[in-house]
Amino acid sequence: MSPAPLLRVEGVRAVYGDTVALHGVSLDIADNEFFALLGPSGCGKTTLLRSIAGFETPASGRIEVDGEDLLRMPPHKRPVNMMFQSYALFPHLSVERNIAYGLEADGVAKAEVRRRVGEVMDIVGLGPLAKRRPAQLSGGQRQRVALARAIVKRPRLLLLDEPLSALDRQVRSSMQLELKRLQHEVGLTFVVVTHDQEEAMSMADRIAVLREGRLEQLATPQELYANPASRFVASFIGTANLLDGVATADGVEVRGVGSVAATHALAPGLPATAVVRPEDVQLSTDAATAGLRGTVVDTYFLGGASTISVEVPGILAPILASVHGASRIARGDEVGVGFGRAAVVAAEPAAASVTDPAEPLAEPAAQGASA
Repeated sequence: MSPAPLLRVEGVRAVYGDTVALHGVSLDIADNEFFALLGPSGCGKTTLLRSIAGFETPASGRIEVDGEDLLRMPPHKRPVNMMFQSYALFPHLSVERNIAYGLEADGVAKAEVRRRVGEVMDIVGLGPLAKRRPAQLSGGQRQRVALARAIVKRPRLLLLDEPLSALDRQVRSSMQLELKRLQHEVGLTFVVVTHDQEEAMSMADRIAVLREGRLEQLATPQELYANPASRFVASFIGTANLLDGVATADGVEVRGVGSVAATHALAPGLPATAVVRPEDVQLSTDAATAGLRGTVVDTYFLGGASTISVEVPGILAPILASVHGASRIARGDEVGVGFGRAAVVAAEPAAASVTDPAEPLAEPAAQGASA
């Protein structure tokens, strides 16, 4: 028998005027889990986070922590703390005073405040900066102060609203690893809201993908990537080639491509989409003997791998292939194209392909994520 979840969300519905922000969302979050709420702007992820924190009141549903109904508690009584996107640091207070503020407001004894503040500053590496003010800190250092202030009160649940969005790309990447390390070290349950699928994939134990106020899929990052539940999830998580066709007993029959084998099957005859990740596309320089041929329209070198964009007659969007290291294939080359085993999802009416030939592929690894 699995242990009871720390956080249980049951049938939460949120409404703003005529707009339904959440359509009866239900999910469980385990103790000590790093959990991500992921989706494009307007999907309802922040509304759900704010409902857990107590800053929004759902129209219906239940939210429980350790079996206790949070919706009956005012925000300041909930065993929850929230780290805001802006960090909301006090500019006139030092690092240690910013961290101590919540404990002092709760009337914690001075000796205990000093002990806990010193302990958490050591954990996040802020000890040498204790006397500095926020204006004297880098973006990454301010983020650590906000995190330290949130965890020093030892909440059962820590909520983080787009915690890394204000950081530049290099600092953001290092802080993703740091957040994961800190979560394990302090032993708290983290729930992070983000629209950045790469960020969620690198940090979270499980991810809830939301779309227009509904839970589209809840799974581990590996499961979301390998077995998306819908075309939307397939396009939002990582980069994917989406090939529309008709389901067969062992895959999808795609016009102009032929049969694409799949890891699982839908009922034969149903409209279906084969989801082929770039690393499962095989390119051959011997185009003359290949069954499917195309022309390279662009290449993108990303350090450890290159992404090759290939235009294939009869396929609307270019096919994206990933190859190790720097590729010798160049723009204008004729290549053969083959597909490994794909995931398969039910086709969605009027759905756009994740790869749009009108859009530049500045960062192929992040394609499919919406801002």
